[in-house]
Amino acid sequence: MIFSKYDPDLLEPAFGIGMSDVEGLGTGAGWGRVAPGGASTSHQHDETEFFVVVAGEGEFVVDGRRHPARPGTLALFEPFESHVLENTGDDDLVFLTQYWRDTGRALISAGNNERLAFGDRPVFVFSTPPTPNGDLHLGHLSGPYLGADAFVRFQRMNGTEAWHLTGSDDYQSYVVNTARREGRAPAETAARYSAEIAQTLAMMDINPDQYTVTDTEPGYRQGLRNFFSQVIASGRATVTERDALFDGESGRYLYEADVRGGCPGCGESTSGNICEECGEPNTVVDLRQPRSNESDAEPRRAPLARWSLPLHQFRDEVSTHHSLGRVPARLRELGDRLFARPVLDIPLSHPADWGVPPAEKDVDDQVIWVWPEMSYGFLHGIEALGARLGRGWQAAVPEQDWKIVHFFGYDNSFYHAVLYPVLYRLAHPGWQPDIDYHVNEFYLLEGEKFSTSRRHAIWGKEILDEDTVDAVRYFLSRTRPEAERTNFRRADFRSVLHDTLIGTWQRWLNDLGARIARHYDGKAPDAGIWTPEHSAFLARLGGRLDAVTGCLRADGFSLNQAAAELDALVAETLRFVGREARTARSAGWQDEARTAVALELAAARLLASVATPLMPRFAGHLATALGLPKPTEWPQAVELVPPGSAVCLATTVFFRPTTEQAGNEDRGSDR
Repeated sequence: MIFSKYDPDLLEPAFGIGMSDVEGLGTGAGWGRVAPGGASTSHQHDETEFFVVVAGEGEFVVDGRRHPARPGTLALFEPFESHVLENTGDDDLVFLTQYWRDTGRALISAGNNERLAFGDRPVFVFSTPPTPNGDLHLGHLSGPYLGADAFVRFQRMNGTEAWHLTGSDDYQSYVVNTARREGRAPAETAARYSAEIAQTLAMMDINPDQYTVTDTEPGYRQGLRNFFSQVIASGRATVTERDALFDGESGRYLYEADVRGGCPGCGESTSGNICEECGEPNTVVDLRQPRSNESDAEPRRAPLARWSLPLHQFRDEVSTHHSLGRVPARLRELGDRLFARPVLDIPLSHPADWGVPPAEKDVDDQVIWVWPEMSYGFLHGIEALGARLGRGWQAAVPEQDWKIVHFFGYDNSFYHAVLYPVLYRLAHPGWQPDIDYHVNEFYLLEGEKFSTSRRHAIWGKEILDEDTVDAVRYFLSRTRPEAERTNFRRADFRSVLHDTLIGTWQRWLNDLGARIARHYDGKAPDAGIWTPEHSAFLARLGGRLDAVTGCLRADGFSLNQAAAELDALVAETLRFVGREARTARSAGWQDEARTAVALELAAARLLASVATPLMPRFAGHLATALGLPKPTEWPQAVELVPPGSAVCLATTVFFRPTTEQAGNEDRGSDR
């Protein structure tokens, strides 16, 4: 027999609480205690585990959902479910836990879409607010904006309340520089390019549910001041006098685009405040051989009082935050690198005329730095969206059930994944934001960085129109820089459009439509007799559905892989068609032949559904050509096209060659 009794003297620290082992049960087991006001750290593992609460009051938080924890409660956690136990009472919360490995159960849980669904939680998906100092080019569009749009489309097809939010980041110093160069006021410049950006997003079929223009948004400036005051009231951000950099001729304060030098972290050339190469912040004065972009004079150092945050004191808070949501290793490694520094003091205000001054009068002629400002901007966007939807969301009172998802480029990683969680902790100490992060690298153009200032770019409006939008969305999905830098080449885009989308996808669909028109009077045939090859193909289509689903789920989101799976679906179908063509017109095999055609139509129907997040226009046109409504729900199985449906695939044009390609083809036909 085994007897074990809870003994608080045997507890040792584990998962942020006290734990002791129970030996001899044949599985892992132990007693645990959560002190009043305490909580275990969020974690997930491959074991199945259950807790039995024996004393105290609290709440389980399982994948962001809350459940009561009272004496007599048993809670079983499937593998990979993140779980936290919070003590909300006045006495110790005591529990018994038991855990064990079941590889089959773990595999099922890893692929369980329902486990990863957000349930009835509101999901706010942010793409980094663009700086309105120019329009959007393909480098911009390929990253946060296409990513967030496809993510929201997929989530909505699965019944999630998800919204895409972005806007224009009007108070950037880069707006001032552009305004100066173009001879306009900053407000006029911001308004002009903000409108341009919104138009380009719309041309890309990206229509955010909330587009916040920070300079003209009602209540934004006061809300920002209030948020900043809450950060100051924490006592952790203070006015600190430290050296700053000034132009050697004009004496103008230098930061961001005003200055350049070597990154103190990696040594690469960078502007002030952030390094695009390694992602680390700088304080401008620590740049190697800094040079002003205003004059050739040597910059001078001088002390300056600014609001400042000793970020190096928040290692534990950032680490805890990174354990809650989806935080790629790229971001966790950046955090480790930053917190290896003994000191990391980040200014929160800068001398400037353009921006929002803090309510506090401790410093003169300074504005809240626009990057800390953005952390409030996200909360304001939720409130503004809620006001239009009739929901009571408030920026000043963020709610625990909010799920926030961020899409951004790696050069913004420090702000999103390190600085903002700390600012939220200071402004709203009772809130533990649950945030997933999706980061992209730089997209190159013909081997060099896209650059607004150098005009090395393909602007969205140059390439997007009614005929090209889905081809562009597909190509960007296929080549966007998710894990490493990738390259946009015009010749590659033309080749993929001509060979893949027109030469393979469209040719197959038009040929299928022609065969149905010729042999089945333009109507979808019903399946007849099934061969083993038919059922095997149906199973493979089911595997393709699972594969695309896995590429678009929150945990494994990758448009690169999703685009590849769409190609694989078409290739799989063409292999099947090629094999079945040998007996397609044999008189003795007509019942089997129409089963093959019905399965081919099922593949086209599946393509219409799973292509919707990436290529919504193509998906809608394909569904219409199959006699079906536009897909609005994610398929749970591979379905046949209803027999008798009118199919007009033969004459439907899904993709057109570019003007240049069309001209070449015309010239070729003349020869």
